Amino acid sequence: MTDGTDDSADSNEPESSDSLRAFGAVVKAFRKRAGLTQEELAPLVRYAPHTVASIEQGRRFPPRDFVERAEVELDAFDALREAAKHLSRNPGLAAWFRQWAKLEETAISLYTYECRVIPGLLQTEAYARAVMMSVPPLPSEERLEQRIAARLDRQALLRRTEPIAVSFIFEQALLERRTGGVEITKQLIDNTLVCAELFNVQLQIMPLTQPDHAGFDGPMRLLETPDHQWLGYSEGQQYGQLISGPKELSLMQQRYARLRTQALTPEDSVSLLRRMRGSL
Repeated sequence: MTDGTDDSADSNEPESSDSLRAFGAVVKAFRKRAGLTQEELAPLVRYAPHTVASIEQGRRFPPRDFVERAEVELDAFDALREAAKHLSRNPGLAAWFRQWAKLEETAISLYTYECRVIPGLLQTEAYARAVMMSVPPLPSEERLEQRIAARLDRQALLRRTEPIAVSFIFEQALLERRTGGVEITKQLIDNTLVCAELFNVQLQIMPLTQPDHAGFDGPMRLLETPDHQWLGYSEGQQYGQLISGPKELSLMQQRYARLRTQALTPEDSVSLLRRMRGSL
């Protein structure tokens, strides 16, 4: 499963979520102390009720703004801020993906080419669920929620305080496939258009017809660290590989640069997305 959330092998098992469950219990206790239901707390922290429920149940990593708003609204005596310091983002991420995910958090540039599914940073919850439920073996409900939560939590990267320069290239065919059905595809396109408007995001679509294509060897990712070191990542069925060799990185950078010239421009890509959305 792309984005390192496949847990079908032992090495891919999510880590213990004890710290998330403990944090959720603290949130629940302060919510009840305040005399609020999950539905009543949701608008105060600007998240949906099901997100509040997932956090309280230890299935979702609490975003930083959730912690801050809940701290204020629940008058939690700094308990939530302190508890949040001991949380780990690892539950739901495959073991071989965690190192890359950690590097993403501080990267200053991130390039992603994808030909299998829409990149995880652009996925909606419904699309992520449809993808995960399409690939055997099917996960348990708890594993499914962990994996979805891990994927959605990573999306805060696009809007972090210190911006990261992000480039996405993905195949038009991924949207034409309509994974999950028409309504899910509509939501996915809408979300992708919103992300394309972010000042730090460049989005390009590889059209269905493109005889000259540098991506035949499959998906790839590149990132630049704060000290300007470049690293690459490739992913297969049950494994991921961090790439640091100069020769291999040069090859990946050449291919990505070529893909940028072959894909539609960002402006044409947005126009295509709008046409596709209108035709659904």
